[in-house]
Amino acid sequence: MATVKEIYEFINSIAPFDIQESFDNAGFLVGRKDREVRRILVALDITHEVAEEAARLGAELIVAHHPVIFNPVKSVIDRTPTGEILLALIENKIAAICAHTNLDAARGGVNDCLAKALELTEIGQLCQAGVDTQGRPYGIGRVGTVHRPGLSAREYAAFVKERLNAANVRFVGGGKPVQRVAVGGGACGSMLEDVVAQGCDTFVTADLKYNQFLDAKALGLNLLDAGHFPTENVVCGPMVRWLSEAFPKVEVRLSEVHREVYKSV
Repeated sequence: MATVKEIYEFINSIAPFDIQESFDNAGFLVGRKDREVRRILVALDITHEVAEEAARLGAELIVAHHPVIFNPVKSVIDRTPTGEILLALIENKIAAICAHTNLDAARGGVNDCLAKALELTEIGQLCQAGVDTQGRPYGIGRVGTVHRPGLSAREYAAFVKERLNAANVRFVGGGKPVQRVAVGGGACGSMLEDVVAQGCDTFVTADLKYNQFLDAKALGLNLLDAGHFPTENVVCGPMVRWLSEAFPKVEVRLSEVHREVYKSV
């Protein structure tokens, strides 16, 4: 058996919570630290459906990417979405650990998983924010070389959609064949200049604004928006594997109910 505290400490060892961005609220957010854990459910988000799934499975802990509590909560009642989720967790004695921007930035985390999912080689950091207490560099974004250089922006967008099982991929072509690619899981549209400075011709990220597509075209950059969920959910499978290897007596499962929230026509 393992406790919630022990699992938190393991996650902290691979993605230290002290490297999270200042606006973030990653960490141990719900539950009792000394609770014994026999089953863990892993999901990108703790939605009401995910909380119900954990209860059905008899899971004592959910490990998620996005914080179940992000903005300050003034009440926990059944009249708000967050309140409903927190009540479901508390009433079913389910703890919650959320590794967010620390897992984005850490080596092997979200952005490394995204780069590998897109079959990039010679993977390096897009921006280095610092070095953690174990001497490991960390930072948001990764850069790498495509396995099939020379694709057009449209051809590469189709490849990204297939690899990430994305509902759609919005893109703009910068007029260059795809060779050196930067990736930023989630909303990283503010990093266009960093991408260009790294000599990349293509950037895969999510949640892009209209003006960012205009800017990318003017910069001669292929810019692809593959969606927030697909560009970050790539870390959930590896998280299941990491936890299973670290705690072999604990059953670790990937959520079967949590999927992209929207559909496209």
